[in-house]
Amino acid sequence: MPMGAPAAAAGATIADRVFDQLRRAIVEGEIPAGSKLSEPVLAERFAVSRGPLREAMRRLESSNLLEWRANVGARVVTLSSERLLELYQVREALEGMAARLAAERMSDGAVEELKALVQQHGRDVARECWQAYFQQEGDLDFHYRIVIGSGNLRLVRILCDDLYHLARMYRCQFGMKSDRARDALKEHALIVDAIAGRDGELAEWLMRRHVRASCANVKRRLAAEQAAAGTEASS
Repeated sequence: MPMGAPAAAAGATIADRVFDQLRRAIVEGEIPAGSKLSEPVLAERFAVSRGPLREAMRRLESSNLLEWRANVGARVVTLSSERLLELYQVREALEGMAARLAAERMSDGAVEELKALVQQHGRDVARECWQAYFQQEGDLDFHYRIVIGSGNLRLVRILCDDLYHLARMYRCQFGMKSDRARDALKEHALIVDAIAGRDGELAEWLMRRHVRASCANVKRRLAAEQAAAGTEASS
């Protein structure tokens, strides 16, 4: 099941379609962070009435991609390093839980599909596609499948419907092209082995360590960027 499957599936409403299209435009930076959203402009752009558009915008607010400000209206969230690091803290706890539950509940067939996904990602990285792997959906799709495999609908809503799109927004717009793709893939493989071995305690520990390592890498990159900016400003 690919991450963020389009809302064009059978039974999708007009609001579903607008939500999916508007979310993609925000995540990929077509609508920049901090932008004010005009209902008349968006209604014309997506060829919809105000009702479905407002429903889609309310859902985007629930997904933490939009925020409403008094006397201003709806704006795309403003990204910051502090909010990014908070996101990693939440992911570490919740994804650790998801990995433990997946080891207990994921079907044998789903585990085999997860193994195949990691093998495909390994081939992608071997072809020097590691930048795209992180910039696009590859890495998050691995995490997404584990959360789905946990069988916990609350975790699915929090992580897959909300936090992963916010995480991808940071990656796309901050240029979070990781240089640790190969290490991350090795960590993914260990997590899959623990899930396949039905060792929930180990799977949780490995997942928490994996997310924590990613967070540490982001902190180093942010510190390096801030140092470079300070040097440039003083020169």
